[in-house]
Amino acid sequence: MKGQPRVLGIVLAGGEGKRLWPLTADRAKPAVPFAGNYRLVDFVLSNLVNAGFHQLCVLTQYKSHSLDRHISTTWRLSNVLGQYVTPVPAQQRLGPRWYTGSADAIYQSLNLVYDEQPDHIAVFGADHVYRMDPGQMLEQHIASGAGVTVAGIRVPRLEARAFGCIDSDAGGKITRFLEKPDNPPSVPDDPEVTFASMGNYIFTTRALVEALRTDAADKDSMHDMGGDIIPMLVDQGTAHVYDFDDNIVPGATERDRGYWRDVGTLDAYYDAHMDLVSVHPVFNLYNREWPIRTATPPLPPAKFVNSGSAMESIVGPGSIISGASVTDSVISSDVLIEDGAIVDGSVLLPGSRVGKGAVVRKAILDKNVFVADGVRIGVDPELDRAQYTVSASGVVVLGKGKRAE
Repeated sequence: MKGQPRVLGIVLAGGEGKRLWPLTADRAKPAVPFAGNYRLVDFVLSNLVNAGFHQLCVLTQYKSHSLDRHISTTWRLSNVLGQYVTPVPAQQRLGPRWYTGSADAIYQSLNLVYDEQPDHIAVFGADHVYRMDPGQMLEQHIASGAGVTVAGIRVPRLEARAFGCIDSDAGGKITRFLEKPDNPPSVPDDPEVTFASMGNYIFTTRALVEALRTDAADKDSMHDMGGDIIPMLVDQGTAHVYDFDDNIVPGATERDRGYWRDVGTLDAYYDAHMDLVSVHPVFNLYNREWPIRTATPPLPPAKFVNSGSAMESIVGPGSIISGASVTDSVISSDVLIEDGAIVDGSVLLPGSRVGKGAVVRKAILDKNVFVADGVRIGVDPELDRAQYTVSASGVVVLGKGKRAE
């Protein structure tokens, strides 16, 4: 729209996701399925598109085929209006090397910035589960005159040691940016709380381009956005924090307002799914005013036959529950659970099959996993550890296409 600032969105989606293995054995972390219908990248893209940011580049690198395909086939905006969501693979534009860090990924992709000539650049991560209106963050960024605005979420100080932490003054100016500190700083209005970085940034274009050029020339840099670029702008006195608590998402409930989860581990991924299945979920997928967007496969509705039942669960299209009992679980599309099977507290990704009389408890089954008749998963911890991946909290994980017989 005429008179509105031009914003280019850059989504960093090249992460390997080692801590989510085996879910990332065959795909990039942002392509991991989530909540029955979605992939993790759909959350950040939905937030940006819902806010009116319609020029979006998704930088990919590792095992990116399924991610590239999902973006290309799902996220189609209006070419007539100059809108696009496009995957951008590593192209070795500056020599025969891949990205050496998140900052280097943007530096090697500056042609996107030169082509679009935006006033501001929103750099967001691709693997968190949350709702946010980035337009409100942009408004504060412009009003403050900052070179960069960093989204911060309030977390208890004792838990903040796992994050990049923000020390700011009462006016929101960042005075220190600390990576996983032993003694996290507190927010100005609460000594027991710390601003943790959400990995979402809005830059003025000039500030980002100059910082990337300076960083690229520093041989000692790790070329990381959080580790190098943000501290550089903090030292220059041009970094501000945006309090995620101030973000008002249309349609949010009191229960799910301010929800944000880093699903970087198997346990966090599992727990985020369990947040979805209660009667009053901690994260509400049914907010029609701020939808999480994706494309659903052309499948028939879910079907329950032979007294099959699902309680406190999500069941995706094309799935059949035949004479089986499902409780406290997320069942994705095209899943078959046969007579006498029990699925409890589990996450089943598309195409999974659970045979007659089988038991699946506190487990994650990746795409196209086959559980034979009578097999018991999540029942005998020693047997599970001998055959499958088991997380720190005891979640049993079967990788893509695995057969449990």
